[in-house]
Amino acid sequence: MNTQYILQIDTATEVCSVSLSANGEVVDTVQTEVPNQHASRLTVFVEEILQRNDVAYTDLAAIAVSMGPGSYTGLRIGVSTAKGLCYSLDRPLIAVNTLKAMYDGYRRSVPSTSCDLYCPMIDARRMEVYMSVFDDEGGLISPTAAVIIDRDSFEVYKDKKIVLFGSGANKFAQLFEDDPTVTVDAGYKHSSAYMSEVVWQKYRKQDFEDLIYFEPFYLKEFVPTTPKK
Repeated sequence: MNTQYILQIDTATEVCSVSLSANGEVVDTVQTEVPNQHASRLTVFVEEILQRNDVAYTDLAAIAVSMGPGSYTGLRIGVSTAKGLCYSLDRPLIAVNTLKAMYDGYRRSVPSTSCDLYCPMIDARRMEVYMSVFDDEGGLISPTAAVIIDRDSFEVYKDKKIVLFGSGANKFAQLFEDDPTVTVDAGYKHSSAYMSEVVWQKYRKQDFEDLIYFEPFYLKEFVPTTPKK
């Protein structure tokens, strides 16, 4: 089989991340967790990762992007960059739900857990998060939604143990510290590298997006605010 290189972009969270995969296996990753770097670093990361792996733009078989939910500005930057590359190179676009990629990433980075359910969370504002719930086999138990979390949010799963992880989960450590069924794992760090498996599956099935009509999965409308200064 010829090597099928796919460029993977994730700007949905606070992490600005670019990965290169070959036939579904991660080759290299460049990323930063410094806030508000998506606009200034994304195209630099793309150029860097291709150059240091001696891969030309024309060698790419497809471009993959994390479609959201997540940061409104981050998603716009990531998706517009991915679509621009697809148009200029005449390559297909593959989109991956960010929360699904986070689930895959958590299971890869924390392979042994005593939990029954997995809840990736992306911070929205205050006590609100974007979240989904997956079972141990990756089945979707609760679809992507914007949810305001309180102590009773996971009562529906009271007979199971659930782990919360991602940028939205960390703020709930104190809220659930006395609940033996809810674990908050603050150690998870997201990466575009975790998209590789589902991206390769979609590529082989030719599950591509329509470049003209594809838009990020914002989940909520953008609400402008007045700067404090």
